[in-house]
Amino acid sequence: MRWDHLGDTPAAPADISLFGTDAVTTRTFDTPEFRGITFHEVRARSILNRVPGASRMPFEWTVNPYRGCTHACVYCFARKTHSYLDLDTGLGFDSQIVVKINAPELLARQLASPRWQGAHVAMGTNVDCYQRAEGRYRLMPGILTALRDRANPFSILTKGTLILRDLELLTQAARVTEVGISVSVGFTDQELWRTVEPGTPSPRRRLDVVRTLDEHGIDCGVLMAPVVPFLGDRPEQLRATVRAIAEAGASSVTPLVLHLRPGAREWFMTWLRAHHPGLVPRYERMYAGGAYAPTWYQRRITRQVHELAAEFGIGPAHRGPGRRIPVPEEPSPTAGPEQLTLL
Repeated sequence: MRWDHLGDTPAAPADISLFGTDAVTTRTFDTPEFRGITFHEVRARSILNRVPGASRMPFEWTVNPYRGCTHACVYCFARKTHSYLDLDTGLGFDSQIVVKINAPELLARQLASPRWQGAHVAMGTNVDCYQRAEGRYRLMPGILTALRDRANPFSILTKGTLILRDLELLTQAARVTEVGISVSVGFTDQELWRTVEPGTPSPRRRLDVVRTLDEHGIDCGVLMAPVVPFLGDRPEQLRATVRAIAEAGASSVTPLVLHLRPGAREWFMTWLRAHHPGLVPRYERMYAGGAYAPTWYQRRITRQVHELAAEFGIGPAHRGPGRRIPVPEEPSPTAGPEQLTLL
């Protein structure tokens, strides 16, 4: 990846107030793959984020080195978070990316604190930590190194193929702690992918990531998300997607129907009116009750996917620990000091 003509300009006073820091650098560049995107480099005060108690998430702590995402998924639930920075949740979310450039060293320091008890850390739960900007900023190697060195359990959810760059670090971490990797592939339909996930690697390339991780002994599940009502939920579409997931060697498949939270809902509906105006009334009825599709519909999709998964030899995901690669035991010395663990 080339970053020629990279500009470096100090942030305006408004930006400093916006990001709550006295050190913000704004960078723009004109390479074709990133033209029109602005990066706001900030020095975060904290990188471990506690998940609100009311959340449905099965984890308590997250690490998010980026805010905003060049994947530009029209349905992304994290769009609302850009409004907290007074940034646009539509094109602004896709093109105004906040980069926490001190994330690796900050995480290493926080993990070493006596107050930290070694809880599971989830990544990629807000925006993708392996979005294209990671190829330039390279924050994840330092983050993974910090987690590995403290033997701290973690998980990653991604649509990015760049995770394979860090395969050796993932393998090392999996030898000392629990590591869970999931790749998001909601469908394999090429036309649907190009219109709703324009900045992501293709579903086939993402499934190649699953295959490669499996070949290296690292379990990788697939979050089949989102299943898009009326566009990606036909029986033949579900069958094709689950078959491809199984052929890639996924350890599990978990379906998740599209949900439209505030911020994402407005942007998605704008896209829907432009590309599928005839579906607008159906969506308005389906999501009249809130951000989630009706329970009966979610259960139907879940049942269909689980039946297909059983047919193709993979089961639904369970909320158990991630894969840990066993380390061959070495002969213990006959005498010597006791080896203490890090945590």
